[in-house]
Amino acid sequence: MGLLYLGTPLTWDEASKYADHVREHGITQFLHTWDRVKDRHGDELLWGDEIEYMVVAFDDETRNAKLSLCQTEILAKLSKSITDLEDDTPDSISIPTFHPEYGRYMLESTPGSPYTGSIQDLLSVENSQPSLYYLFLILHIRRLLARRHLNANEIPVTVTSFPRLGAPGIFTDPYFSPDGAKCSHSLFLPEEITNPHARFPTLTANIRSRRGSKVAINLPIFVDERTPRPFVDPTIPWQRSLYPEDAEAKNGAALIDHIYMDAMGFGMGCCCLQLTFQSCNIEEARRMYDALIPVGPIMLALTAASPLWRGYLSDVDCRWNVIAGSVDDRTAEERGHVPLKDNKYVIPKSRYDSVDLYLSTDWKSKPAYNDTDVPYNREIYTRLVDHGIDEVLSKHVAHIFTRDPLVIFSETINQEDETSNDHFENLQSTNWQTLRFKPPPPKSSIGWRVEFRSMEVQLTDFENAAFAVFIVLLSRAILAFNLNFYIPISKVDENMVRAQKRDAIRQGKFFFRKNVLPPGYISPTMSTPSSSGSSSPVEWQDGIPPKERKLRNCFPRVPPPPVLVDTPVEDEYEEMAMEEIFNGKGATFPGLLGLVETYLGTLDIDSSERQQINKYVDLVRRRANGSLVTTARWMRDFVRSHPSYKFDSVVSQEINYDLMVAVDEVERGVLRVPELLPQDYTRSQVNGLHESKFEP
Repeated sequence: MGLLYLGTPLTWDEASKYADHVREHGITQFLHTWDRVKDRHGDELLWGDEIEYMVVAFDDETRNAKLSLCQTEILAKLSKSITDLEDDTPDSISIPTFHPEYGRYMLESTPGSPYTGSIQDLLSVENSQPSLYYLFLILHIRRLLARRHLNANEIPVTVTSFPRLGAPGIFTDPYFSPDGAKCSHSLFLPEEITNPHARFPTLTANIRSRRGSKVAINLPIFVDERTPRPFVDPTIPWQRSLYPEDAEAKNGAALIDHIYMDAMGFGMGCCCLQLTFQSCNIEEARRMYDALIPVGPIMLALTAASPLWRGYLSDVDCRWNVIAGSVDDRTAEERGHVPLKDNKYVIPKSRYDSVDLYLSTDWKSKPAYNDTDVPYNREIYTRLVDHGIDEVLSKHVAHIFTRDPLVIFSETINQEDETSNDHFENLQSTNWQTLRFKPPPPKSSIGWRVEFRSMEVQLTDFENAAFAVFIVLLSRAILAFNLNFYIPISKVDENMVRAQKRDAIRQGKFFFRKNVLPPGYISPTMSTPSSSGSSSPVEWQDGIPPKERKLRNCFPRVPPPPVLVDTPVEDEYEEMAMEEIFNGKGATFPGLLGLVETYLGTLDIDSSERQQINKYVDLVRRRANGSLVTTARWMRDFVRSHPSYKFDSVVSQEINYDLMVAVDEVERGVLRVPELLPQDYTRSQVNGLHESKFEP
C-alpha cells in the first residue's frame, strides 16, 4: 500500500501547492534511475507474492462475525515472533514478513526473501515434496503464524471483501459509530476502521477534498424473487446532516437499484493476490508487462470472489470497480461532467483501473494497439524524450504524471534527487493499475520488475498457490516461446467490464488473440536463452534444448520475418469463451493451459513434482471449464441456499456469521465443497518442522 513515512502529512490545500514540485523532482529522480540502470542486463528470475488477510472475530452468542480492529497489536506480536523463528528455523525456510494495510482489520504478507527460478530451491524441507508445492507450504505457514497471535475467537481469512462492511448493526470489534468519520465523512464506515498511520487517513481525506465530494460507488443489486423494485436502499441514512457531503446520497450519488458506498475503505479494505517478477533487463520487463495486460481481466474473472457488499447480494462478482471508485480523486472537470476551467485534463479513468498503454518497442507491438485516448503531461513527455527515452515509455511516465500527489509529508518535500526516488514513487505507487512497471530502486540490487495485480484472493492456500504458480509458469512460457498476446487496449478495457459480471466465466466471452505464435511457427518453440546472470547459456544439441531445472529470464526476442504482413488489427482477435482461452481454439491457439503444459515439457521435473504441479494446473483448468465454480459463485449459492435467506438480496448478520464459519472450515479441510475444490483437497502440513512453532 505504498510508502509509510513517519512525519507530518499536509492537508490537500497545503499539499496541492507542492504538486508541481513533486512532479518536477519525481521526473528528475526517474532520469537519474534511467541513467544508472537503463543498460542493466542479466538479472535472474526472482519473484514474490503478496497476500492480504482479514481478521474476523466471532461472537457465538449473538451469531455475529465482525472485523477485528487489532492490526497494530497483532503486527507487534508477529514482529517479535518472526525474529525468534528466524533464529530457530532451517535456512531452507524463508520466514514470511507481515505489513500494515489500509484496513485496521487487515494483514499484508510477503515472503521473507524472493523466490528464485530454481526448481530445487522450491523443494519443501525434509521429504522432497513436489517443487512448486513449496509455495503452498509457505502460504500455509503464513496463515498459521497469523492465527497463532490472534485471540481464541479470531481467525485470519482470505476473503476479497467482507460481506457486511458498512451494513447496519455491529460489524467491527470493537464497535465505533460512522458519525465520527472525520476523514471520509462516510455514512457507513467509522474513522477507526482505517489504519491510524498518518498516510491512510490523509489519503482518505485528500481524495475527498481534491475531488470536491465524497467518492460514489454504485454496484447493481442482484434482483432476487422478493427484492423490492425499484430498489431504494432503506439502510442509507438519507436524512443525516453531520457533514456537508451528507446530502450527496439523496441528491443523486446513490443510484436506484444499486448498492451505494461512499468511502475509500470499501475498496482499499479489500484483499487480493499480487505477484511481482524481476526481469532480465528493461526490454524484457516491457515485453512481459505488455503480454500480461490482456491476461489481467481473464484472471480477474477466473478468480472472481466478491459478490457480497454492504449486506447485500450484488449483480457483480469482482472487486475492481469498487476499488476504482473508492480512490477516484478526479474532479467533475476531469471526469468530463463540466468543461475544463481549473484543471488541465479530462481523465477517462480513476487512478485505480486497467492499464492504459502498452510499453514495448518490440516489432510485434503496433501503434494501433494503443487505441484509447490517454492524456499525458506534454512538458514532462518532451523532457523525457529530450533525455533520450523512447516515445512509448516517455508517454507512459508522462501519463502517470498527469495525476497529483495525494500525500506529502512536510519532512520529505526537499530530497536528494540522485539518491532518492520518493517523489517519483509518490505518483508511481498511487497509480494502481492491473499491472505496474517498476524501475529498480536506488542503492539496491533489485532489477526491473513487473507486478501483476488483477487477481482476487482465494479462500485456501492451495488455490492461491495454484493461481500464483500458474502465472509464474505462463510468464516463462511467454518469454520462452516469444508469444504475442496483443489486442487493442480498448478491447482489454471491454474485457475488464465483462470480467466483473455475474458468472462471467460461464456466461461471458472475452476478446483474445487468435494466433499467439511467432510468424511461421505452428507450435510453441523455445528460443535459445542468452546468459542469465551467473548462469551460462544453454547449449542445444541437434536443435533440441536440454531440459532445465530452472525457470529462466533472458530469452532473446524472435527477429521480425523478412516480409512482415500488416494484418488488420481487427482480424487478429475474436471473442472466445473462457474454456477456449485456457484450453485452446483452432490450430494456432493452443490455449493458455496448452502453452503452460508445453513449457513444463521443457523442464527437468520428476514425477512427484509434476504430480503436484498438475494439481495446480487442474484447478485452473476446472475453473475455466466450469466444472469447479468460482469463489463468487460458491458464496452466492451459499447465501441463496441459507435457511434464513428471504430471497430479498439481503445478507443478514446470521447468514454472514455462518458464511465466515464455512470459510474457515473450508480452508481447514473440515467442510468438503466439491463444487469449489477438488475432491482430494487437503490442508497443507508443515513437513519437516515442528508445526507447534506456527500453530496457536
